[in-house]
Amino acid sequence: MTSYAFIFARGGSKGLPGKNIKPLLGKPLIQYSIEVALQTSGIDKVFVSTDDDDIAEVSRSIGAIIIDRPVELAQDNSPEWQAWKHAISWVKERHGEFEEFISLPATSPLRSVKDVESAILRKSNISADICIAITPASRSPYFNMVKESSNNLIELVNKPTNSISRRQDAPEVFDITTVVYVADVEFIMKNNSLFDGAVTSIEVPKHRAVDIDDMHDFNFAESILNNTFNEGDQCY
Repeated sequence: MTSYAFIFARGGSKGLPGKNIKPLLGKPLIQYSIEVALQTSGIDKVFVSTDDDDIAEVSRSIGAIIIDRPVELAQDNSPEWQAWKHAISWVKERHGEFEEFISLPATSPLRSVKDVESAILRKSNISADICIAITPASRSPYFNMVKESSNNLIELVNKPTNSISRRQDAPEVFDITTVVYVADVEFIMKNNSLFDGAVTSIEVPKHRAVDIDDMHDFNFAESILNNTFNEGDQCY
């Protein structure tokens, strides 16, 4: 099976301008994702889809192949899935057919090579259409997450059939992370969302599931990396 890694990095971030190439402990943020892709066994090529010349230049220097991302697919409200489809079509036209698509968002710099390899193996073993990464959720829709109902009242997002007085008694729930997505190319091209097919997952710890959206997230990731390097154990 031919497997290609993709990193989607547009230039118009509003939460943290220039975040995709903002230096994180001396390296552009996107470099962490590219390096993990290059180090992961089974990945044949690494592509970066971007609309930004600076991101393209940095990514190319690290070893990625650049996909010119159309402006209409690089807006705040542009569906990521459509950018995936564009990238697949672009690669097929220039590099030939491939079977497995691996997305490694630039905003998750703390993932490990093992996380990516585990997702690839999990999808294969389960025969799923796509494998995503999850991490234990801090809040539960069965216990302490609410929504507005009628008459200005609130209610639990998911009402359990039996009364739950302790969080430990509620069903275990997880947050979807941006650590890794591994999918069949055919599944992406024929569908429009993650849960249109058979979905499996790998679980990653919270310290590797940080998704950088703003300066607070960036500082948090930097603190984790600092502590990791001080202990002599690299995240990736």
